[in-house]
Amino acid sequence: MTPLELIAGALIALGAVFFIAGTVGVLRFPDIFCRLHALTKADGLGLGLVALGVGLLAASPGAVVRIALVWFFVVVASATCSHLIARHALERARRERS
Repeated sequence: MTPLELIAGALIALGAVFFIAGTVGVLRFPDIFCRLHALTKADGLGLGLVALGVGLLAASPGAVVRIALVWFFVVVASATCSHLIARHALERARRERS
């Protein structure tokens, strides 16, 4: 194995660790806001590390661009969905209080 393959493998493995940590956070944290925070932060970093590792192994610059675009769109979609879920949960909590 070349050093580049070792670095890429380490980045992918580290990304998987962050995915697992995010999943544990979703299962263990007490409320929706803590769960969302764990999920978006850990999965965003995990996907970034996996994308970086796969990008190092990519065969062409076009493949690297496509991997970066996938990462970018997942980050944007994740942030948007998390914001909508948190806003809905906050509105629901306000309605239940009054």
